[in-house]
Amino acid sequence: MSSASMGLPTLVKKSITWSITLSVLMIVAGFLAIVVPPVAGLAVTILVGWLLVFSGIMHFVFAWHIRGTGLIIWEILLGIVYVLAGGYVLLHPLVGMAGLTLALAIYLFAEAVLEFIVGFQLRSRRGSGWLFVDGAITLILAAMIWRAWPYSTEWALGIIVGVSMLFSGISRLMFSMAARHLVNQARGI
Repeated sequence: MSSASMGLPTLVKKSITWSITLSVLMIVAGFLAIVVPPVAGLAVTILVGWLLVFSGIMHFVFAWHIRGTGLIIWEILLGIVYVLAGGYVLLHPLVGMAGLTLALAIYLFAEAVLEFIVGFQLRSRRGSGWLFVDGAITLILAAMIWRAWPYSTEWALGIIVGVSMLFSGISRLMFSMAARHLVNQARGI
């Protein structure tokens, strides 16, 4: 056997170990976000604030590169809007979190409507009922956040991010464990 082919199982094993480790960390982080949703919501808000600032800076960089065209003023204005919005969110994270929570409720409502439309279009296909179930649950969640807003600010972002991280971690862990099982089977363990 060549040395390159002998290193592949080691690389695969290390990758699976890292994947399992990251999956467990995602599960722990998701659980913590569910247990302490205001902290997780605040962390998400701060992340979004920094992403807005970074996007604004990227608009300034793009404006510098297109300075010979008539679009430079628009790119600079967009950059200013992004930096100001991100700066505001970073300076007033609780207000930013309330805004993000409201945006989340609107997003979930739109998603529910689209799920119903797709479910209706695919209603003759097997399994299409799950689209209606997904749409109904998403609509209920949107209504819960909307009706309780701004008080839902304290729990909505953190719990939703936490549940997402928890289930992503669990699904990645299951996938990684299955991959490890296949590798062990291939090696005859």
